[in-house]
Formats: sequence, C-alpha cells, structure tokens
Amino acid sequence: MYAVIKTGGKQYKVSEGDVLRVEKLAGEAGASVEFDQVLMVGEGDDVKVGAPTVDGGKVTAEVLGQGRARKIEIQKFKRRKQYRRFAGHRQQFTEVKITGISAG
Repeated sequence: MYAVIKTGGKQYKVSEGDVLRVEKLAGEAGASVEFDQVLMVGEGDDVKVGAPTVDGGKVTAEVLGQGRARKIEIQKFKRRKQYRRFAGHRQQFTEVKITGISAG
C-alpha cells in the first residue's frame, strides 16, 4: 500500500517502512506524527484519489530525529563594480519513518 501526502509545501509518495526527510516538524525523536493531508491512497489496481484530499485518510509516522541539511552557498557578483556578496543557508529537516497508512 502506498500514499501521496502533502507536508511542508511538498508532496511525497510513501509506503510503510519508508524513511524520508521532510520540512521541520515539532517533535522529539521517538514521537509520533500524523499526516492528515493525504492526496491519494493506492494498493495494486485499487486507487483512491482525493478532491483535494482523501476523506478519513491518514498516515502515521515516527520521528527519528531533527537535523540540518548541507550548506547551500549563495553568491552575488557584478563585474567591474567591486561588488561581491556571499551567504549560506542550511535548511532544517525532520527525519521520519512511516509506520502506517489508513485509507479512511
């Protein structure tokens, strides 16, 4: 069984046992998280597509930890003007393991 969920402005196709990194969520390691914005649930040829979400659809996950992604370096440069700007950004994420999918 698989599902398509929406969290942090992104969509993820997940199945039970998957480990993925999503935008930062509140919760300590070991805590349980529920994703209620389930866009689609499928198993073989049986597929439920929501409009926009599946009624009663729910995906549960366990928080494995919090972290920060690799640094992304940003550069601005204008030639012959002595203009250079350097910055960096590290996006925070939450690593979760999918424990259950319910079609509702």
